[in-house]
Amino acid sequence: MKFATSEKVAVERLRLDHQNPRLIGEGENASEEFIIARLYRSADLGELLQSISANGYMDIEPLIVMPEDPQSKEGNLIVLEGNRRLAALRLLREPELVSKIKQSEKLPITIPAIGEQQRGTLDIVSVYPVPDREAARSFIGFKHINGPAKWDAYAKAQFAAEWYKLGRDKGVDLESIANAIGDRHSTIKRMVFAIYILEQAKKQDLFDIEDRYTTKLNFSHLYTALARSEYMKYLGLDVKWVRHDPEPNQVAPEKLEELRNILIWIYGSKKDDREPVIKSQNPDIKRLGQVIAHAEGRHALETKGNLDDAYIRTESVDRRFAKALIQAQDNIRDAAGLLSSYDGQDQSLLKVAEETRKTARMVHEHMFDKYETRDDS
Repeated sequence: MKFATSEKVAVERLRLDHQNPRLIGEGENASEEFIIARLYRSADLGELLQSISANGYMDIEPLIVMPEDPQSKEGNLIVLEGNRRLAALRLLREPELVSKIKQSEKLPITIPAIGEQQRGTLDIVSVYPVPDREAARSFIGFKHINGPAKWDAYAKAQFAAEWYKLGRDKGVDLESIANAIGDRHSTIKRMVFAIYILEQAKKQDLFDIEDRYTTKLNFSHLYTALARSEYMKYLGLDVKWVRHDPEPNQVAPEKLEELRNILIWIYGSKKDDREPVIKSQNPDIKRLGQVIAHAEGRHALETKGNLDDAYIRTESVDRRFAKALIQAQDNIRDAAGLLSSYDGQDQSLLKVAEETRKTARMVHEHMFDKYETRDDS
């Protein structure tokens, strides 16, 4: 890829990119205040502000820009690569912007003190102009997917999916995208599949990723799950679907409720006040897969929303009995070790002990009868 010669431009001409993958699909109609607040919360702007305040703006790596208006040579420039740096420069240069963000986004941003010498570095920066997004895509993708300034998994997937959609008619496939950005074809493919799934869910008003219960977005949970046969079957997807290029609307209409279930189980919902059942990718993604493949376990999860309880039901009855019996023994031993703390005042505990004794005797007698009448042949 060839860039034009770098040049110096005034910061006033630079505009934030509303299609920045870090914005998780929210930037298209967003305000400047929203975009900077989002970058501040998710992209360590605080550290960058501190560094620039102490050392001045280090104009080592040019920003990559394209014209906002292709017909204007002296007009504004959209920053395709370097939005964190532009956001930091604007916060340091525009005190009124800090006030607007505090008011509109409820985000107080502390701006470090900056000396006059350092402030003098904030007005002019180096840029590499490119005609359009396509011209910069390979460089930006490599840098943020496998390079020194990595995006999170969702931003990577958004970037690859957009590249794929725009380039498909021109013969661009996922393998060429993976090669261009230095990633494995299979990983990029799974990521783009997951993006399409999320887009279908949002389009059908089933689930919006912005409604997830926790602030952190564990995007890898979804594309890891979708590669497992249990999830494919539950969603009515052919197990061979991952061999083909991604397509929109992969989940059939009759399986949309199941799609909503999967997304809520993985990400939860603030609106419905539902926590995700997935706490960590391993082993919870595997356990959830086993649950949805098991009729009793799946029904328990759909009605109670507790993964631990649902998972227990996927085990055979004899295994569940053995675990319950051993757990009961452990609990009784724990209680025996604490007997010295019982002072005889609480009669209700005595009744609990009596009921436990009766139950234990009943269990033992039933097991003993089974043992005596067993068929050893």
